[in-house]
Amino acid sequence: MAAALVAYLHFLAIFALFALLSVEHVLFKAPLDLRRARSLMLTDLAYGICAGLVLLTGLARVLWYGKGWAYYLHNSLFHAKVGLFILVGLLSILPTVVFLNWRPALKTGRVPEPSARQIVLVTWCIRLELLLLLLLPLLAALLARGYG
Repeated sequence: MAAALVAYLHFLAIFALFALLSVEHVLFKAPLDLRRARSLMLTDLAYGICAGLVLLTGLARVLWYGKGWAYYLHNSLFHAKVGLFILVGLLSILPTVVFLNWRPALKTGRVPEPSARQIVLVTWCIRLELLLLLLLPLLAALLARGYG
């Protein structure tokens, strides 16, 4: 029962991660208004929390509820999956830094004004994150069927 619950939480966190990143993509458009800027900051915070939940529940599945650490340690698909997840995490740093830099303006009620370069970079980071996240379930399905 515990294995099923951990798997369920893992899947929910993954779905939420993708949904929150999709929300960020929709909200991040110029010109910004105060409400959307605040929503972006909260969405990005929730995205980070969900990423942590994906990592923790995934680790629990590997260590206690999966096929055993030895299976995963020597499986190239597992390494690819973890590597992609890390890459998504690294890509998420830029949007997070941009949103965190808005805090002083938002505290005073001013609308942040991202530069044209920031808009392009953040938009493409989010799009690349979404694309890479779409590959993770494929790798997971292959891994679950003994490939790698």
